[in-house]
Amino acid sequence: MHMTLLDWLFPIALVVGLAAVGIATRKYGRSVAGFLAANRCAGRYLIALADARASIGLITLAWYFQQNYDVGYTSIWWGLAEGPVMIFLALTGWVAYRYRRTRALTLAQFLEMRYSRSFRIFCGFVAFAAGLLNYGVFPGISARFLMHLTGLPQVFLVSGVEVDTYAALMIVMLSTALFFIFLGGQVTVMLTDFLQGVFCNLVFAALTLWLLMKFPWSDLSDTLLSVKNGKSLINPAPSAMSAEENFNVAYWMIQVVILLYTAKAWQGDQGYNAAAITPHESKMANILNGWRFRVLMLITLVLPLCVRTMLEHPSYAVEGQVMRDAVAAMPAGQVSELRIPVVLGAMLPAGLLGLVVAAMFGAYLGTDNAYLHSWGSILVQDVIMPVRQRLGLAPLKASRHVLVIKCAIFAVAVFGFCFSMAFRSPNERIAMYCNLTASLFFAGAGCAIIGGLYTRWGTTRAAWAGMLSGMACAAIGIFTKEFGSVWQAWEGGGFNALYTSLLMVNKFNGQLLGFFAMIVASIAYVSVSITEGQRFDLDQLLRRGAYAVSEDNDETERAIGADERRSFWEKIGIDRDFTGWDRVVTWVTLAWPIAGTMLFAIGTPIIVLYPFEDSAWLSFWHGYTYFTLVVGTSVVLWFAVGGFRDLARMLRLLKARGANAKDDGSVEESVHEKMHG
Repeated sequence: MHMTLLDWLFPIALVVGLAAVGIATRKYGRSVAGFLAANRCAGRYLIALADARASIGLITLAWYFQQNYDVGYTSIWWGLAEGPVMIFLALTGWVAYRYRRTRALTLAQFLEMRYSRSFRIFCGFVAFAAGLLNYGVFPGISARFLMHLTGLPQVFLVSGVEVDTYAALMIVMLSTALFFIFLGGQVTVMLTDFLQGVFCNLVFAALTLWLLMKFPWSDLSDTLLSVKNGKSLINPAPSAMSAEENFNVAYWMIQVVILLYTAKAWQGDQGYNAAAITPHESKMANILNGWRFRVLMLITLVLPLCVRTMLEHPSYAVEGQVMRDAVAAMPAGQVSELRIPVVLGAMLPAGLLGLVVAAMFGAYLGTDNAYLHSWGSILVQDVIMPVRQRLGLAPLKASRHVLVIKCAIFAVAVFGFCFSMAFRSPNERIAMYCNLTASLFFAGAGCAIIGGLYTRWGTTRAAWAGMLSGMACAAIGIFTKEFGSVWQAWEGGGFNALYTSLLMVNKFNGQLLGFFAMIVASIAYVSVSITEGQRFDLDQLLRRGAYAVSEDNDETERAIGADERRSFWEKIGIDRDFTGWDRVVTWVTLAWPIAGTMLFAIGTPIIVLYPFEDSAWLSFWHGYTYFTLVVGTSVVLWFAVGGFRDLARMLRLLKARGANAKDDGSVEESVHEKMHG
């Protein structure tokens, strides 16, 4: 059905309410540290829920809708392989804890502290370029999703002039995102993302419940069983998924490696990485983040399967005919992307449709706010300002500095609009395109970050070698996958050898190509570091011992001397900063991945050697769905209570701390020289 007046009131009310909150916090974004990192005043629940909204936006939902329409519940089983890595990340605070200890405002600032200013400038530019390519499709995919969800026409008339709805909607969406960013920078972004997160998660829980009531499990079961010939929506055994080309077992195994290798490397939400009150709060936020991909994403599984049931099950032959006709009329290349919003918009009742549209628009705002803020900030902080410093120019005043960042953010928005107008859809699944373009930066950055934070022997030359080799491999992958019409013209034109090589590369999806780039970069980094044999002062970089910063206020570094032996729990990550409640939260959070890891470790060999019947899998996934819905709703309420508490504390701290003009992301030459000996 089309949007009624009642439906339109919900997204309008959401934007107006967020605007009122944003206007009230605009004064806190006038300093550089406030605009970039909320002046490091955020607590764990606020970061966890707001960062989840920034990371799981409308384009991410479209990504998972595509994926789970194709593979269904099998993605859940193979996703359990991430359990051990999630446990490791949570307990150790892998990368997140040490990164926060450096007090860097951006990743590239850390790279200058650890390696060199030239490397910072280069990485800042590569991160910015990769981010632009990655972000370029966001506005277009989001606009198309909302157009088909709301039933907006392709064009409309203004004073007799025909206007493209797609372009007009993108302008409205980007303008709204810019409005919130310009109000107060990361403070406003974080606050509004948190409020959107609470609202969106409650709406998605209600939508999931409505879908499960509308589509009986018996109907869902028939649809789940209808897929044959080497594809399955319920049986994760490799033999049952042999024909799946994209989201197969190899995809999930690589995803496990990416999770570990790229921790904090991708800077689409970089403002959250430096926003925690202390390194311990950053670590606790990292622990709580584990919930978002387990229970808060149930809608991305239930919705596409219900849509598939509506389109394919005989019980909905009459009701679903209009939807099938609409899907059949779409261009073949856009069916997988737009099928969900077309069907969802047609089958939701008035009122609920408006709530879902508001939630989807909120999901768009959450991610675009974070991405626009990140890439614009990175261009200024990690390219323009270091160049100015190298040229000996005086630092900018805080107000001028923030203005330059805003101009860069506006330029990113203009690029996103133009790119989405010219490049309307990637040539493969959204997941593959995003992973491949992101690997242009994180393939080389991952080894530089891990080696820089955890080794004394990682060198500047090694960082350059890893970055350049990883970037080159990813660039070749992007060229072959997205510009095939160009390189195919070389066939028979004297470039046969090159054509044959590129043809072989094109057979791999974006996930595999990005993984190969990471391997090449890591080998280059380690090889060069070993041959140079240099040592680096990590204590000064991580503000430990004599270099500790009192404002970070972690108990562990004060309580344990350099030579004192740590307990078993401290060695695995449960250190003296953990209160009794922190330990309860940690083990409750880890119970899910621990149980999943045990199930995966025991069950995978069994299903490979002795595959279960589909009926057994149906019963298992039936119980999983309702159990996850109950747990997920409880987690949303838990995070909301904790988040509002953190929000009140953040506002108090912002008033108390004030602005530090020197905290602008620059690195003094004397400090850099001391750390490098």
